[in-house]
Amino acid sequence: MLEVNNLMVFFENALALNGLSLNVGNGEIVGLIGSNSAGKTTLMNTLSGLIIDMRIKEKRKGGERISIYGTILYNGEDITTTPPSERVKKGIVLSRERHPVFPESSVMENFKIAGYLRTRAEIREMEGFIFTLFPPLVKLKNRKAGFLSGGEQQMLAIGMALVARPKLLLLDEPLLGLSPMMQKAVVDAIVTLNREEGITVLLSEQFARPVLPMADRAYVVENGMLTLSGTGAELIANPEIKAAYFGV
Repeated sequence: MLEVNNLMVFFENALALNGLSLNVGNGEIVGLIGSNSAGKTTLMNTLSGLIIDMRIKEKRKGGERISIYGTILYNGEDITTTPPSERVKKGIVLSRERHPVFPESSVMENFKIAGYLRTRAEIREMEGFIFTLFPPLVKLKNRKAGFLSGGEQQMLAIGMALVARPKLLLLDEPLLGLSPMMQKAVVDAIVTLNREEGITVLLSEQFARPVLPMADRAYVVENGMLTLSGTGAELIANPEIKAAYFGV
């Protein structure tokens, strides 16, 4: 489904991604494991196309120069220069880190905003599924998003991504700052989306422990480069991964 070849991203002269190549097969859950500043968010922004908008904005204000090299193929089509709005229409949807929502709008209003490309009937149908997936949101339908807890905002952020009807769901650090109980709820939801809805998932995380058991495959990224790859089980058994990400 997704094929990334020799991707390089520069912010001025700083190299954020260095010759990175990976692939995500249809129906897979693929993990991207790495510490802070490893390049995970830059990769997600590049795959979703957000970095194209970032580059345009920086150029307009005479700010930081952003350069992108390499190719991104989606179902065989080169989308390296495709705008983010067109990628969403193709089914590539990003849920960004730190659950960005519209704080002054209610949960239901956030869903409507996220579903600007969908009909009302499609939004209502997906809302029902989201409330089944995340029962705590049912009681919070009319509450402003800014008054939700971190875990509730993460549920809302994933729900907003689902309203866009993704075929490939990009999750950038969905477990960041969540309690272990809330992490489990989000992980269970990701598995349900994949197994029952057939949504392909690529998620980045610095927390390997909850991610690797559910991942079909995973990559480890350090300093913008891929250093290890394998099945979730293989990486769990790898002594280097245990030492770096499990503390054993």
